[in-house]
Amino acid sequence: MSKKKQFEVLQNETISDCLTRMEKEGYRPVRRIEKPIFKEVVTDKDTEYEPISRIIVFEGQKIE
Repeated sequence: MSKKKQFEVLQNETISDCLTRMEKEGYRPVRRIEKPIFKEVVTDKDTEYEPISRIIVFEGQKIE
């Protein structure tokens, strides 16, 4: 069984809710990863990417 697992903060939950879910499954957070979500904006000559949101993922380590 793996000692590490990733937990994504779901759309309808807070960071605190996600950390509580990790604890219930027997994991403690060891790393926080934020992944930006971009929207492509096309103008006359250029294509630009604007950040519109982010995904927060916690890496959890199994509590022994």
